[in-house]
Amino acid sequence: MSLKSRNEIEKMHRSGRLLASCHRELARLIKPGITPLAIDRFVEEYLRSHGATPEQKGYMGYPYATCCSKNDVVCHGMPDETPLREGDIVTIDMVVNIDGWLADSAWTYPVGTISSEARRLLDATRESLYRGIAQAKAGNRLGDISHAIQSFAEGQGYSVVRQFVGHGIGRRMHEDPQVPHFGRPNQGVLLKPGMVITIEPMLNVGGYQVKIDDDGWTARTVDGSLSAQYEHTVAITEEGPLILTEQ
Repeated sequence: MSLKSRNEIEKMHRSGRLLASCHRELARLIKPGITPLAIDRFVEEYLRSHGATPEQKGYMGYPYATCCSKNDVVCHGMPDETPLREGDIVTIDMVVNIDGWLADSAWTYPVGTISSEARRLLDATRESLYRGIAQAKAGNRLGDISHAIQSFAEGQGYSVVRQFVGHGIGRRMHEDPQVPHFGRPNQGVLLKPGMVITIEPMLNVGGYQVKIDDDGWTARTVDGSLSAQYEHTVAITEEGPLILTEQ
């Protein structure tokens, strides 16, 4: 686990601000009829035109700049040419690299008008993220983040995915520590100023179990239920949690 200086956190914040601006553009772009591959091309062109590179492209052989996870896909969905349809939900996850410093954020978007069930899931998932972030304070422990997310999500009737967790981040996409979104308070690694982590809860309407498609990447709910994810990169500072990827 590496602690970052204020200067290094600011470099990550620069990547995070660009990532947030890209998500703002996606909010306007995502409509019925657009394809995940068109979204992926837009993201790559947007990042490169602003002096950044998409860190996911080429990571362990992954060929795209984004993950595009639709409906029952929990995470790591591969972009394709199937147009998004009215009522879909789609999570766009990206990692931005500027001068070797990374930021990571995912956001779930409604496609046109979505069902009340889907809207409630999106609202609860986003709220669970911010409840977790509120616990990302020096002197707390990772379990305080995990418990805040799990207790809220399950209180709303949703399950929390266990197989995928948040992580430290800096010059590498995945650093220690792992950041689960389920657990007990006052357990786990002590949070210290200079730590930078991702908090990225994935909530399902049904059970938390997931399965991996034959492509080796796409993770979807076993029971076919809807899944949503919201993620921010967060720095632990003396003043409290600093969201580096705020939109």
